Amino acid sequence: MPMLTSYRRILAVPGALRFSLTGLVARLPISMVGLGIVLLVSAATGSYGVAGAVSAAYMVANAILAILQGQLVDRLGQARVLSFASAGFGVTMVLLIWSVEGEWPIVTSYVFAALAGASLPQIGSCVRARWSHVLAAPSEVQTAYALEAVADEAVFLLGPILVTVLATAVHPIAGLVTAIVTGVVGSLAFAAQRSTEPPAHPHNRSHGPRARLPWRTVIPLATVCAALGVLFGAAEVTTVAFAEEHGHRPYAGGLLALWALGSLLSGVVTGVVRWQRGPTIRVRWGAFAMACVMVPLYFVGSIPLLGLALLVAGIAIAPTMVATLSLTEQSVPAARLTEGMAIMQTGLVAGVAPGATISGLVVDHHGASAAYLVSICAGIVAAVAARVLPRAD
Repeated sequence: MPMLTSYRRILAVPGALRFSLTGLVARLPISMVGLGIVLLVSAATGSYGVAGAVSAAYMVANAILAILQGQLVDRLGQARVLSFASAGFGVTMVLLIWSVEGEWPIVTSYVFAALAGASLPQIGSCVRARWSHVLAAPSEVQTAYALEAVADEAVFLLGPILVTVLATAVHPIAGLVTAIVTGVVGSLAFAAQRSTEPPAHPHNRSHGPRARLPWRTVIPLATVCAALGVLFGAAEVTTVAFAEEHGHRPYAGGLLALWALGSLLSGVVTGVVRWQRGPTIRVRWGAFAMACVMVPLYFVGSIPLLGLALLVAGIAIAPTMVATLSLTEQSVPAARLTEGMAIMQTGLVAGVAPGATISGLVVDHHGASAAYLVSICAGIVAAVAARVLPRAD
């Protein structure tokens, strides 16, 4: 198909298909571990409150330490850092499972969950840095980032289904074991591909200070990502609550899958479009669109209409995220690119928990439909932050 020519061109670059596929496998834990911890701990303790707290320890540690890992990758290289990180992730995840199944003091589960989150390999940032290294033309990098956005959506479509089925139909630890295997094996296979690895940029003080990050761009972009994280976390909780209010809680997974499907489809299209405007303009319009597409959800009163509205709302996600990361790639010095990508990822992850918490409180007091206002407000914050970006194009 002519539409796929752009993707064939970038995947024909020597080694590109291999590192993209292994990067996809290595990212599966992103969408599996948090839910897997909830399923494991709740089955063992009978408490969803404890399970959610252990899962939160994992996610908070991951968000805090992602930037540090990005800095180490830029200084020491992907192979060295990812190899150590994947080993740490595998060991601490096994200890987490062991502590829960062995009924150790609950504090040990919190510690091992935090250590696992802290050591989770930052594959998403690394694979995008690798694309930036092997491709020269900005249009090709744009296509590559769109491909990775599609991969992200595939991960978030498949991961939760896989971990839930394995945990409920096989054994509570089965989903987490699968996440460990895919994360460790995928990360090691990715790290082993040295021919496409970006060069390390060790800092030598005798050569002067490190390249500065363009904070006038980075801070507004990170704010956009954090606001979108709030939007995503709030919308997920609200959609589950909406389905339960209407007596169809099992439909919640399908509704969220439609949302991800909309993003996946728009991501495919984003990769083949030859944009006339640069990423700054696209981030501004994308953030504005994210706010607008959430508005109809507040007025929807049935499950079928909500599914349609979520499918349409999902269309705005991938183009906005691709533009955000493309602007990061163009603005951040090559010596600190992985760190810059990690900052955006941290902002996104850091926003999810507050969004879920706030929307949960609104659901409890005012109902599910009203809770979509949290996502709308988060979209407005993202749009305002995007307007602060320097006028670069």
